Amino acid sequence: MEIEFLGATREVTGSCYLLHIGNYRLLVECGLIQGGFEHEKKNADPFLFTPAKIDAVVLTHAHIDHSGRLPLLVRRGYDGPIYTHRATVDLCAIMLEDSAYLNEKEVEFQNRKRERKGLPLLEPLYSRDDARATQKQFRALDYHQCEEILPGLVLTLHDAGHILGSAIVELTVTEQGQTKKIVFSGDLGHCGAPILHDPEVLTDADLVVMESTYGDRLHRPWDETWQEVGEILSSVRTGRGNVLIPAFTVGRTQELLYIFNRYFDEWGLGAWQLFLDSPMGIEATEVYQRHARIYDHHAREFEQQHGALFDLPNLHLSRRSDDSMMINQIRSGAIIIAGSGMCSGGRIKHHLKHNVWREESHLLIVGFQAKGTLGRALVDGAPRIRLWGETVNVKAQVHTVGGLSAHADQQGLIEWYGHFKNRPRVVLVHGEPEAMELLALRLRQDFRADVRMAEFQEKLSL
Repeated sequence: MEIEFLGATREVTGSCYLLHIGNYRLLVECGLIQGGFEHEKKNADPFLFTPAKIDAVVLTHAHIDHSGRLPLLVRRGYDGPIYTHRATVDLCAIMLEDSAYLNEKEVEFQNRKRERKGLPLLEPLYSRDDARATQKQFRALDYHQCEEILPGLVLTLHDAGHILGSAIVELTVTEQGQTKKIVFSGDLGHCGAPILHDPEVLTDADLVVMESTYGDRLHRPWDETWQEVGEILSSVRTGRGNVLIPAFTVGRTQELLYIFNRYFDEWGLGAWQLFLDSPMGIEATEVYQRHARIYDHHAREFEQQHGALFDLPNLHLSRRSDDSMMINQIRSGAIIIAGSGMCSGGRIKHHLKHNVWREESHLLIVGFQAKGTLGRALVDGAPRIRLWGETVNVKAQVHTVGGLSAHADQQGLIEWYGHFKNRPRVVLVHGEPEAMELLALRLRQDFRADVRMAEFQEKLSL
C-alpha cells in the first residue's frame, strides 16, 4: 500500500496522486499545471505512469488545477471510471470543454504565425471531442454514499464547502487483512461562505493529505467584507459611472449574484442595470440552480422565501457576443460581472477597453490576482495598461475587496485537522513552500502532529 505524489507539491496547481493498492492503481486528481508558459509546457509531457494501467480515478472537484488533464489522460489510453460528486460531473461538462476550446484557439493562433514562418504546426493539448469523450467516463456519487470502487477499496465523499460539489475524499483500504483510512482534503472551503456548507469534519484517519493554500494567512470576517462591498456600491451610485467586476465563473460569480439578491434593497441595486456577461458563468449558475438541495440552510431558507437565489429583477444574461457588445453602449448605471477573474482574458477586457479610461468608472476586484496578470497590474495602481496592442490610460477608481476566498485560511485548516481524534500523519500539498512551512509549524505546535511536506515523485508507504 503506497501513495506517490505527482503534482501540487510545493505549488498550488497540477494536483495528482497515485495510490498503489496490491495489483490496483488508483489516481486521485489529474489537474492542469498553471502559471506561465514554461511551467504550462509540462502539461504535454508524458504521464509518470501508464494511463491504460490505471484502474480508477477519483476527483475532488471541478477546478481545472484538479481536473484539467483528465481529457489528456483519456486521450492517452485511460478508459476506466472517474468517480466524483454529481454536481462536479455537471460542472466538468462545462469547464473541460471550455479548457479544450481555449487550447484549440491558442494553437490556432500560434499555427497561423508558424505557417507563415514555415515552422511545423502544433496540436492542442486536447480537443473538445476529447473533453466530451471524458464526460462519458464520469460516475456520479452523492455525499456520504459508500461505494466499493475497487476490490477492498471503499470511497466516501464528504462536503468540502469549496465550490458546488467539492469533496473531501475518504478511502478505506483493506489489503492483506489490514485496513487503513486515507483522507484527501481536496480544497477546503472558507467557513461562512455564501451558499455552501462549511467543510465537514472527520474524526478518524491513518493518513491525511491536506491542502495548504492559505496556510500562512488569515481572512477577514465575512460581515466586514460584505459591509465593504455595500459601502462601495452605495458610494459610487451617486457618481453614476459603470462598475466592472471581474469574477471567476464558478463560485465567485454565484456568490455575488446571491449576495446582490440578499442586499438588493439595502444597497440600492434596483437603481442599476445588472449584467452577467459570461456564457460559461451563466451555464455554471444554471448548474448551481439544479443542485439547490446541497445549499447550506441560509441559502435554502432564502430560496423558500424569495425564490431562486440568482433571480434578480434587473439581471440581464449576456450569452451571445452581440449581447456583450450592446453593453458597451451604456455610459452609466451598469454593474457588469464578467470573466476572466484576473482580467487575463474573456469579455472583461472589452469592458475595460470601453470604461477603464473614464474617471467616473469603477473596477471592483473581488478575487485573488496573481503576479503578472492584468488584474494584478490594476490592483497595484498601473497608470496605463495594454489591450490588444493599444495603450489605455487607467482613470477608473479601483476598489480591492479583501476577505473573499473560497479556501480555508490557516485557522480554518488547523481547526479542521483538530477534529481528528487520533492525530494522524499529515502530508501537506497544494501550497507554496512558505505557506506549507508555517502551517506545518502550527500543526506541530498545536497537536504534536507528524507533518511532512510532499516532494515531487515522493513515495510514501502506508
